[in-house]
This record gives sequence, structure tokens and C-alpha cells, in this order.
Amino acid sequence: MRIDYHTHHERCGHAVGKLEAYVQRGVEIGLSQIGLSDHMPLLHVDPAHYYPEMAMPMDELPRYVEECFSLKERYRGQIDVRVGLEGDYIEGWETEIRAIIERYPWDYVIGSVHFLGEWDITDFRQTHHWEGKDVLGVYRQYYDAVSKAAATGMYDIMGHTDVIKRFGFTPAPEQTEERIALENAALQAIAKSGCAMELNASGLSKPCAEMFPGRRMLTEAIRLGIPLTLGSDAHDPLKLGDYLPEAEALLHELGCTEVAVFEGRQRSFLSLNV
Repeated sequence: MRIDYHTHHERCGHAVGKLEAYVQRGVEIGLSQIGLSDHMPLLHVDPAHYYPEMAMPMDELPRYVEECFSLKERYRGQIDVRVGLEGDYIEGWETEIRAIIERYPWDYVIGSVHFLGEWDITDFRQTHHWEGKDVLGVYRQYYDAVSKAAATGMYDIMGHTDVIKRFGFTPAPEQTEERIALENAALQAIAKSGCAMELNASGLSKPCAEMFPGRRMLTEAIRLGIPLTLGSDAHDPLKLGDYLPEAEALLHELGCTEVAVFEGRQRSFLSLNV
């Protein structure tokens, strides 16, 4: 069985392709399940005065959900469509985030930290914010947010857990021990929360050239018993499933034999495709 639980489409503004194109591509490449998981609308910044093309407008959210469930029914028997949301965690906005999550009958919700305040650390247009920063200090802030996100209980899957490394900004070698301690504390928070974590293969195409999370964190996650799922984080239907064979092979190498899947926010497991 092969799955891809992390995808984005044209509504978010920085991806291309209609939802149906992703589902059709999933059928074409032999996925057993495809998760549609576009970005939650922006809450803590004014979309009209922020960077453009960040997330779907709030008035598109109900249309997104309606179309996802329509596709779920239309393609039943060809591919299992799971209806999801990548729900940004923004400290101080938990009430508003929870309201969006509880408004719709999701199959799953991915909890991802993109924002530290108004800085989206995953946006290539905003890498200038690293200038003059204490890199380890940013890592502390990021992993604190990951731990707090997991502790909210709002999410089913924690997304691209070490995406802070995306553009290659990492603490100095002599700070490795503290960096590892931060990563491990976040993993312990995820394990305590009981939610799953994704192995996001897209990092292989980014400057860091490593999946999210990397091998060390992934090994520790498996040791802690954190359930794992898989996502390509595709922003183009033609990139659906990219690097998932490598992700599956890594999980197999590390002794993981199954992946978590969701429907109606209930978790079950499928044998890992190898």
C-alpha cells in the first residue's frame, strides 16, 4: 500500500493544479490513499498587507472542503481520498485555530510550525530575517513552538518537524549537543501527545538536502514509538509522490513496518510499501 498525505493545490497561491488533478495523478501513479491537505487561511497577519500567495483566503475554505468531499465520493473504488488541512500552529491563536479545525469533518489535521511571530521560516522570500540572528536562539523558539503545538491536542500529525533547517541555517558545530536536546524535547512532546508525525520527503529537494525529519530524529521518533506517516508535500500534481520511495526505504531500514492513516480523525495502520 502506498500513501501520500501532504499535498497543496492552486487555492493556496503558491502551488499549481486543481484538487482533481492531484487525485487523478494519485490514481495514475498507483497510490492507495491520497491526502488533500492545503494550508489553513492566514489568521495572525493581514493577507492584504502580508507576502502574497501564502494560503487560501478564508472564504475559500468551505469551498475547499466541499470539493474535497465531492472528490472522495467521485473516486471511491479507484483511490481513497482523505480530506485534510495543514493547520499552522501560531502561539496565542489557539482558540481561532481550534475553531477552524472543529468547524469541518476532517479526516486528519497536520500541525505545522511555519511562523515565528510574523516570520514564515519556510518562505524563501523571508530568509533575510536570519541576518544577525542567534541561530541557536531561533532553533529554541522553533522547537518550543513545535512542543506547544503537539501539547494542544488539536492535531493528528505533526508536520515536517525539523523544517527549521530548510535553507541550511544551522547552529554551530560546537552547539550540536544543545540542538539535539531541543530536537529530542520536541519529539518527547509529540510522543506524550499521542499524535503521529510525518516523514516529509520534500526536504530532499531543498537546500538542506535531507528529509524532514532527518535520520537522527527519525531514529529517535521510532525509538519513542511515535506513529509515522508519509508525505511528499507536493505543490504540483506532477510532483505527487516525489521521493516517497526513498522515504519508504529509510523507514524500512530503520525497522518501521507500518504507516499511520486516518479517516474521520481515527487512526489506523497500513503495512509499509517496500
